[in-house]
Amino acid sequence: MSSDQKEAQQETTTTTTTVDGGGTTTMRATTTATATTTFSSHRLRINPNNEHRPESYDDLKLDFPSAVYSSLEKYLPQQILVSDREEKVKFMTDIMLRHLPHGERSRAHRHSVYRQKIITNYQPLHKELYTLSPVDCFVPSFIKAVNESSEKSFRSIISEPSPGVFVFEMLLPSFCEMMLAEVENFEKWVGETKFRIMRPNTMNKYGAVLDDFGLDSMLDKLMESFIRPITKVFFSDVGGATLDSHHGFVVEYGKDRDLDLGFHVDDSEVTLNVCLGNKFVGGELFFRGTRCERHVNTTTRPDEIYDFSHVPGQAVLHRGRHRHGARATTSGHRVNMLLWCRSSVFRELKSHQKEFSSWCGECFCEKKEEKGRALDALRKKLVKAVRAPQA
Repeated sequence: MSSDQKEAQQETTTTTTTVDGGGTTTMRATTTATATTTFSSHRLRINPNNEHRPESYDDLKLDFPSAVYSSLEKYLPQQILVSDREEKVKFMTDIMLRHLPHGERSRAHRHSVYRQKIITNYQPLHKELYTLSPVDCFVPSFIKAVNESSEKSFRSIISEPSPGVFVFEMLLPSFCEMMLAEVENFEKWVGETKFRIMRPNTMNKYGAVLDDFGLDSMLDKLMESFIRPITKVFFSDVGGATLDSHHGFVVEYGKDRDLDLGFHVDDSEVTLNVCLGNKFVGGELFFRGTRCERHVNTTTRPDEIYDFSHVPGQAVLHRGRHRHGARATTSGHRVNMLLWCRSSVFRELKSHQKEFSSWCGECFCEKKEEKGRALDALRKKLVKAVRAPQA
């Protein structure tokens, strides 16, 4: 057994509570000893083993999507990589659970049951949406750039009006119309059945989670085959090459909908935001610089200020930690599709870092100032040495 593993006898005490017909409560404790394998260090390797061929986990009942486990496997330390599949699942699950907020695991189970109820009863309006067909979804220039999959091809269709904010034409008008009709059909079904749906996040009171009514596989393909090739080039510093899960949803703004959206960061490594329509005035996105958790409320520098006006079919791609918000939609009705793309690998590695100068604007400035102070101190020391009288 390796140094990172150890065999232990673990005593488990189970308390059984029973209530008899007279209301008397009886508690009985039973102690059992079981042999368990524990790992002294739950850390992933920094550099992936690209020669390793991951196993398939599709046949297992797991806490997270099977694709996440397959993606994460090549980052496992060697002693775990050669273990059996069950041990690898346990190791990876323990790591991912550490990054879930308190109570998220039980909520995830309830959400799985909730989602199954919707998928069982909801009848899609446009079934072709549920299997991603590139030629029916994307503009030709986007397909061509992704097929070539190089920085040069992406730069040919993408503009970067502000550092870290990438804009490009993506969706066909016909696809936008079908998606709008599908969302409307879903909301109609919700109204008719009185089904209480979960909203996309804590900030939006209107909109729907696309994964909940069966579009999760389509969005997985969108992220893996079309967004990840781009993020691998432009967002490698925040796990753009290892995106392995997502949260997909639509938000609605306008009369009798959400009006605006406050200043915030997303729970994602990279966010894709595409306007679906309709006719509207206002609703501009405003960006105010990328920050790590420690610096999220720091002052915005002038060169970090950027406002973006939505155009149907046009996409915006940015880091989840890029602070932003949405101005009021003053008339009409605006619907946007968002994909929060996440990397379990990056989140694990980030937990062992102390500063993020490669992408946090404030960390970068602090490091630059620290370097400046060090150079200034060295300069003063050299000047003092030159001026010192010869012995």
